[in-house]
Amino acid sequence: MIKPILHHLRIPFSLYLMPVFAFAACQYPFTDIKTLVLSFLAIHLFLYPADNGYNSWFERRTTRYASLRNMAPVPPGLLLVSIIFDIIGLLIAMLVSWQFALMMLIYGLVSKAFSVPGIRLKKYGFFALFIVAIFQGGFAYLMSYLGLHHLNFNELWEPKILIPALLSAVMIMGFYPITHIYQHNADNEHGDRTASMILGVNGTFIFCAIVFLIGNFGFYFYFTNFYHKVMYFSLFQIFLSPLFAYFLLWYYAYLVNGPDEANYRNSMIVNKLAAVCLMAFFITTAILQNWF
Repeated sequence: MIKPILHHLRIPFSLYLMPVFAFAACQYPFTDIKTLVLSFLAIHLFLYPADNGYNSWFERRTTRYASLRNMAPVPPGLLLVSIIFDIIGLLIAMLVSWQFALMMLIYGLVSKAFSVPGIRLKKYGFFALFIVAIFQGGFAYLMSYLGLHHLNFNELWEPKILIPALLSAVMIMGFYPITHIYQHNADNEHGDRTASMILGVNGTFIFCAIVFLIGNFGFYFYFTNFYHKVMYFSLFQIFLSPLFAYFLLWYYAYLVNGPDEANYRNSMIVNKLAAVCLMAFFITTAILQNWF
């Protein structure tokens, strides 16, 4: 029972969203390790897994879809465990601040609305993509930044905070369609119409490449205007070069070999590469700011 529940909580999946937290943590030097640990645990060990559990419970995916992702059948205790994870995450967040806990609550409610029957935001194509980008990217950045740096809501409206929040949203918008590129048939059977389905496989590749390019220009503007150093943007290109290279090779393989290349394995490799490359860059940025 425990193993299938943990399988659906998909705790390792938090790796894919960890760069947003790391981006917020590396912005300005701070030494509050306790807050760093508490906010990290609240978000990545409890909030994100709880949302994954809720989504698995309400989606009740078909056997064919589950096999694509190597997912175990939905166990009876999953919903209860997800609720418990939510409560623990909010209690930990309260140790940071009530504002941080409130933002976590809002994030969780929006995330659950993607799969809860009667709302199911996921079926609304580009509107759903926009909401994902805003909340998994921009809102998650602001939530993390507020908690990590002990801010109030009225202190978040500065360009040096809002611009990286916007860049976080662009990052998520560039990656999210790729996570659906292999499951168009399964999504169609479930009544969903994702942005990736609307774009098609080839369109999804092109759309994500354009968003990546826009995000790259955005990071150039940010680093040159707020860090006043081109060096950080150059490092950004170096650290993300494995991601860019794999993405281009994958697209080339799709053009040569056909739709079979648009599979779960390649999609996850891109997401893992993105997470690792971005994490490595933000950690390096934090080291350079604090010790050099």
